[in-house]
Amino acid sequence: MKLDLGPEDYSPALVRKIVRHGGKDSFEEASADLFEDLGIDIAPKQVQRITERIGTEWARQRDRETAAFRRGHLPRLHTHAPEVAAVMPDGGRLQSRASNARPGVHAPRWREPKYGCCLTLDSKTSLNDPEPEPPEAFMSPERIARLVGEMAGRSAVKVARKPKKPKCADARRRRRVRGRPRSRRKRCRYLVRTAVATMRPSDRFGELLAMETYRRSLDLAKRKAFVGDGEPYNWTLWAEHFRPRGFVAILDFVHLLTYVHSAAQAAGGSPKQRWTRYERWLRWAWGGERASLLSALTRSSSRAGAPPKNAAESDPRRILASACTYVTNNLDKMDYPRYRRLGLPTSSAPVESQIKQFNRRVKGTEKFWTEEGAEAVLQVRAAYLSADGRSDRNWARPRPNYRAVGSNRLALVK
Repeated sequence: MKLDLGPEDYSPALVRKIVRHGGKDSFEEASADLFEDLGIDIAPKQVQRITERIGTEWARQRDRETAAFRRGHLPRLHTHAPEVAAVMPDGGRLQSRASNARPGVHAPRWREPKYGCCLTLDSKTSLNDPEPEPPEAFMSPERIARLVGEMAGRSAVKVARKPKKPKCADARRRRRVRGRPRSRRKRCRYLVRTAVATMRPSDRFGELLAMETYRRSLDLAKRKAFVGDGEPYNWTLWAEHFRPRGFVAILDFVHLLTYVHSAAQAAGGSPKQRWTRYERWLRWAWGGERASLLSALTRSSSRAGAPPKNAAESDPRRILASACTYVTNNLDKMDYPRYRRLGLPTSSAPVESQIKQFNRRVKGTEKFWTEEGAEAVLQVRAAYLSADGRSDRNWARPRPNYRAVGSNRLALVK
């Protein structure tokens, strides 16, 4: 009977399970889960070797496809053009260590893996702005304080809450009947999402993102958006790879919101005056009144004065100056009424959600990655987070030939 064992001495089906677990959880947890689910005792180190080996194979295949894309020889996966598409880049955080060093963690430092989210969407165009008023969530002091705290990477600001009185079913029913009906519009519905992830420099990341866009024919979409958080390098990627293909550059509204809220607080006054100011500035931003917003920020910053070079992050002068710079640099990407009429997304929430799924695997106080190991595991994670069958395509390809024997046959491919 032919066992059809691969170079790892496991069947292809078992190798798939090992890699799936190793790309989702820590190698220790993956080892424990494999024993719990299958009754097979595979050491964490073995799970790591196999996962990183397969991830390296997939990374090399990706690099070959990128080279073919560069030469204009890469075939498209789909030939039909989607109606709406969006590309959203962002960065994450993980801890790295020196490669080829003695056992232990040496030369640890924080690194920024780069992530991209590529989407097809279902949305409609409108002659008029389908949502002229800001969402209720942006008008709630509690929710905004929490959101700004999360976006800043700090604990959410605690806001006193009034105790809620219990409501009977009849009261809730009367409120729905008598209350003002909420205006709801059909928001963008995400259809297919794929992921790009790498430890490579920004220029290589831009090429990988453009290659994924081409392969899925997102560049042929009738309406297409490039949504970024305002970092200059995102717009460099857009200008080089996506503006020539007709992608509309859009500043993520939630990132803008945090600057507007922080500046409104920094401008001073009573709590009521600060909130009134925030609401006014928010409506200007939401309604596309960019000149009014920038003018108000500039006046407030001028009144506060220029921040000194050693100003703390919490210094109101620094907060206001930073908001002015941010809005000035992104002014041409803040025409939100137009984007809503086109049915384009104005939030980078999909890539933020995707990054959380990557972080669950690669970010942690006790996780230190070599460059090669991180790149390999990111490819495995990206394949299983992509909803276009990428993992199945990767497994369907013939694998490289390895030595059948030898003490080093499970090492990464050189």
